[in-house]
Amino acid sequence: MERKSKKAFRLTPPQILVSGFAIIILVGAGLLTLPIASESGLPIPFLNALFTATSATCVTGLVVQDTGRDFSIFGQVVILLMIQVGGLGFMTMSTLFALVLRKRISLRERLILQEALNQMSMEGIVRLIRKVITYALVIEGTGALVFAIRWSFDMPAGKAIYFGIFHAVSFFNNAGFDLFGEYRSLTGYVDDIVVNVVSMALIVLGGIGFIVISEVIGYRHLRKLSLNTKVVLTTTSFLIVVGAIVIFIFEFTNPRTLGPLSGTGKVLASLFQSITPRTAGANTIDIGSMRQATQFFMILLMFIGASPGSTGGGIKTTTFTILIGAVISMIRGKKDIVLFRFRLGQDRIIKAITLTILALFLVIFVAMLLSTTEDHSFLMILFEVTSAFGTVGLTMGLTLQLTAFGKVMIILMMFIGRLGPLTLAYALRPKNDKELYRYPEGKITIG
Repeated sequence: MERKSKKAFRLTPPQILVSGFAIIILVGAGLLTLPIASESGLPIPFLNALFTATSATCVTGLVVQDTGRDFSIFGQVVILLMIQVGGLGFMTMSTLFALVLRKRISLRERLILQEALNQMSMEGIVRLIRKVITYALVIEGTGALVFAIRWSFDMPAGKAIYFGIFHAVSFFNNAGFDLFGEYRSLTGYVDDIVVNVVSMALIVLGGIGFIVISEVIGYRHLRKLSLNTKVVLTTTSFLIVVGAIVIFIFEFTNPRTLGPLSGTGKVLASLFQSITPRTAGANTIDIGSMRQATQFFMILLMFIGASPGSTGGGIKTTTFTILIGAVISMIRGKKDIVLFRFRLGQDRIIKAITLTILALFLVIFVAMLLSTTEDHSFLMILFEVTSAFGTVGLTMGLTLQLTAFGKVMIILMMFIGRLGPLTLAYALRPKNDKELYRYPEGKITIG
């Protein structure tokens, strides 16, 4: 009886992930309410601390307190640690400590890691964790070094190194937090080639996923890429190029965004604003000053988001590709979705459709709900909600004006967006017994 009751209360991998992230957020919020975390020495209101902790752990970047001005060095370091743990995943960090202490990784822990990294099997999962940690440290370290050298021309060496480390970790984990103050992000470096290129490289590498990075690095030996990697690289490249072209065309004559910039500045800004909606959150031009058509286009990019197994959110590039593949196959009268000469299984297609519909309903419902409590345009509210769900961190200026209810709803959206609607649904659903029968097939007229 005792063994049965223990099994009944044992948490599933999705439930452990949800609980783990919730605990990290609550601990982080508690630390941020301490007087030592505030630059003024006065405690930050708990709701604002909770919002900041959620945004950092869920690597979003939406802020209700100025990270560079309102938080002390202690508070900023707490935020940085939450970004790192949230980006790589608390199970990845736990495994790192276990490996350092030479502890054995149990089967149950491997199952949780499989869920956290969105893998289809447990094979080589610990080896992948080692690679994840190594790649993250090398990429962040390289980015921090280049940033520090560049910013040493603008500020004291010690501050430049600190800024380099903070922003390299923030951008690689697609968090979007910055220390420049006054909520200006990278607008002061809109035409700076070094800052733009390094930032974009960090964001893209963090957004394509560690499995893809691992396969690309090992390509010269194996001469082979998986279907997942091919889809991720192709879709990511397509969205970046198309996004940059659309933003360049729509904003070319806008006197408040691209208009005053040089030719190089226009190209860099268009490219950066095409990459950043893919869950990064940093920006080099004022998002609120963009034309409505551009803002709505960025909502679509934010909804798609990054790739599976990455530090980003959204429905993911692979899901988007499957949906487009389904439309093309249906129009052509084909039964199967074929990508790179591989036929996709029915379960993958159903999962993609389920995830998209859940995400769409969630974003629309919360946007409609907030439109009754926040006195702003619906486009601004939809932009904010999609940004939170996609763990992007871009805003048209609504974040600072949110009501208490609005902050709570955005906190929930960031949490759901980081974990994924399906993971949360799996965590909340009751344990189902195996179906012993199937109903007869029926037909419904469509279209």
